Amino acid sequence: MNNRLSAFISKKAVNAIEWKLLIFLVLFMDVKLVVKLAAIVLIFILQPDFKFGFNIKNSRLPVFYLLMPAIAVLNWLLYQNFSLDYSLVLLTGVLFWVASILAIQQVKLFVEKTPVETLHDTLVLFFIINIAFSLLNLAAIFWEIGLQNPFRYQGEYQKYFINTGDHIKGLSFDSSTTNALINSFGIIYFLYRKIYLLTLACMATLILTASNFTNLVMLLVLLLIFVFRSSKEQKSIMTVCIFMLVIFLAKFSPQNDSYITENFKNYFLKKEARSHPAVREIPIRERPDSLLNTESRKEKIAVLFLDSLERAHLGIQAAIEKTAVVSLVNEQNIRPQIPGDSIHTPAFQSRKDTTIVQRQLIAYVNTHSNDPVVSAAEVEALPGKIISFIQSIHFFRSHPGKLLTGEGAGNFSSKLAFRATGLKMSGGYPQKFIYCDTDFANNHLALYAAFFTKTEGSHSIIHSPASVYDQVFTEYGLLGIGSFLFFYIGFFLRHIKKLSYGIPVLLIMIAAFTVDYWFEQLSIVVLFELMIFLDIKERAENIVA
Repeated sequence: MNNRLSAFISKKAVNAIEWKLLIFLVLFMDVKLVVKLAAIVLIFILQPDFKFGFNIKNSRLPVFYLLMPAIAVLNWLLYQNFSLDYSLVLLTGVLFWVASILAIQQVKLFVEKTPVETLHDTLVLFFIINIAFSLLNLAAIFWEIGLQNPFRYQGEYQKYFINTGDHIKGLSFDSSTTNALINSFGIIYFLYRKIYLLTLACMATLILTASNFTNLVMLLVLLLIFVFRSSKEQKSIMTVCIFMLVIFLAKFSPQNDSYITENFKNYFLKKEARSHPAVREIPIRERPDSLLNTESRKEKIAVLFLDSLERAHLGIQAAIEKTAVVSLVNEQNIRPQIPGDSIHTPAFQSRKDTTIVQRQLIAYVNTHSNDPVVSAAEVEALPGKIISFIQSIHFFRSHPGKLLTGEGAGNFSSKLAFRATGLKMSGGYPQKFIYCDTDFANNHLALYAAFFTKTEGSHSIIHSPASVYDQVFTEYGLLGIGSFLFFYIGFFLRHIKKLSYGIPVLLIMIAAFTVDYWFEQLSIVVLFELMIFLDIKERAENIVA
């Protein structure tokens, strides 16, 4: 067993864990918003400190977190959308940013006050707990379907099969993408700390989530580490990780491999088909004699003669078989049994009928949109993610006056915009205050409905409009995207010389920002920030030493 892992398992290391931080992380990662808020309240009771240290030059925390709610309020004042329903949406959006500020404040406090090794031991235990929860998810699947490969199991309307990874949620009980990103951070963290057993455990858990996006990002990041910054030992472990993924796709879940290949062909290798008039060759037996020459007529007579012989032969054969079956039944005095359908037949596979939720979504879009900006041709030709960015660009071309501060929080592209519809797609919302901006309904909501009311093959993150980049640009404008790039990404990049595993973790997070509204998700971002702050502190202490 790895020496570092053995040291962690020792009684001394376990006693050194910062339990308050661990409890905060576990609770804050939970998918339920009420649990996240309870985690914030609890940790401030245990560790009250409101000295955030924001300033432009050498800020203790990213100023980005202050600027975003300020831009949202500025937009509200400029465009005077003072209706009660929208004012509640704005307040909710501001509270999400406040929750993010409180969470990063506590993370920063723990890093400042806790010894580095204690923080490491706490992180190790956190990742182990997440792996354990993921294995429990897998065990629950085995309990339901028996000890068989769920990635090939097509029963129960394909509840598992290609969707198996969606059920591997880990300790967050959130989407499998959340679990996949937690494990991708763990792979990098343990690889750099040379705890290789847990590196492989995180890789196995990542593979179980079957997150094609995270797998691709992970492969690219591992390739960069392999080429630019790794020892022979680390190269060996990364090679094993890659082989694990290849074997999984080839042997355990070939349908995921097919899904990736088909999407790549459909959206990136699609060539414009050349139109050729369809030419149907008429069989000689169907051609009129007037169009045949002497040789062709002889050929037609021969073909018709052979056809008649074949029909006669088949008739005799069918009669013989029928007689044999009747004779066998009479001899055994039993009724012939019709075998039941296999669970792998279409009757047991994924349902293609529209669900109640999908019908509600279609009706909602029809009610709230007056000019949907998405066409059937676009849906067939491009991934939804690309279409969403195109919609955003077209929106600002039509509304250049909103380019500075955006359309407003919850008005175009955010988890809040989906939540406020009252459709319970991104959590609950008071029904008497439901709100849906027309521009959101015409663009991203209509786009979401176009893909997610189709069959399950279209229910993928490549078709979801969710993206942090799209959110901060469309809802907060140039001020928002500038704040994000300079005062959030830039905040961590200025410490790049002090980062080790923090660099690939930052790359993963930058990629992850393309697939969900992670700031409103209140989960992955906090873990990312904790790991970066810890890396900065450890490197700084090593330099001083």
